[in-house]
Amino acid sequence: MIIGVPKEIKQSENRVGLTPSGVTALAKHGHTVYVQKTAGEGTGFTDEAYVSAGAHMLATIEEVYDIGEMIIKVKEPIASEYGLVKKDQVLYTYFHFASHQPLTQAMVDSGAVCIAYETVQNPDGSLPLLVPMSEVAGRMSIQEGAKYLEKPMGGRGILLGGVPGVLPAQVVILGGGIVGTQAAKMAAGLGAEVIILDINLNRLRYLEDVMPANVSTMYSNAYNIKKLSMSADLIVGAVLIPGAKAPNLITREMLADMKNGAVLVDVAVDQGGCIETCKPTTHDDPTYIIDGVVHYCVANMPGAVPYTSTIALTNATLHHAIQLANKGWKQACHDDAALRKGLNVVKGKIVYKAVADAFGMDYMPLG
Repeated sequence: MIIGVPKEIKQSENRVGLTPSGVTALAKHGHTVYVQKTAGEGTGFTDEAYVSAGAHMLATIEEVYDIGEMIIKVKEPIASEYGLVKKDQVLYTYFHFASHQPLTQAMVDSGAVCIAYETVQNPDGSLPLLVPMSEVAGRMSIQEGAKYLEKPMGGRGILLGGVPGVLPAQVVILGGGIVGTQAAKMAAGLGAEVIILDINLNRLRYLEDVMPANVSTMYSNAYNIKKLSMSADLIVGAVLIPGAKAPNLITREMLADMKNGAVLVDVAVDQGGCIETCKPTTHDDPTYIIDGVVHYCVANMPGAVPYTSTIALTNATLHHAIQLANKGWKQACHDDAALRKGLNVVKGKIVYKAVADAFGMDYMPLG
């Protein structure tokens, strides 16, 4: 198979879809990999490293899309890429369709086969291709939250872990999945008072057992969220419904009762956000303030640490990429139930129900 790896052009996105080691693995299976020049520059991978790994370099993104039977990316195509996507071409990347109807419609119109990393799902419900970036984003949420709690950044001027004689910050985490767990570990390690909310009691029991003493758990409902929002210094939105738009758990009305200079970090922004006042921001302009509350809603948080993120992502995605290349998408998805759940749009049809439901569009179940 001919595989194309374009340079990411979403603002402030420094990751790349495939590492040089990934190129070597695909080449050993007899596949040809074309990489756009400087695609790995933001991550620290030189063109020479890709050539040494067995890649062929192309000058432009147009050339990569034109030649690739499968395109391997990190982020969803943006508007300037829509016209480059070809009928029957396989796109293997993060899409987060349910938060963006124009992207969904464009991919339907393209006739391409869109396999979304975020909905590849194992029988146990885990999301293996989302996990590495969720781990990065969860840890970063505390790193960024702590920074924006500083007074010069618009925050309350509170140190996350406090000091002897001064209470630590209260960190509230909405969701006890991968993002929430990693966020809790980081916040607890810095000495904050941490409260994790979730609707899964078994998950809360597990977290209660494994977390340190400064982490508490609470059942997630509207009453508890509202009560905690008033005392929280930092709230991390870590809610995920695979393939679907995130529910709004922090409403606009709640902001009026929150502490002045409190910080909201909405990791769910890729799926529409779980904070009603959330709107996607970038690393160049990451925050805004509403009712005195600092909002950090960067839609590609792991892009700020591209070296770590790119290697972690390729570690997770490469196995399925090899299967797609070796067998073709139809056979690979037939043989692997987890990969089959990654199919979101296939040749003009939406085949993932949550995406169709998000926009009231037609849904066509996989045959």
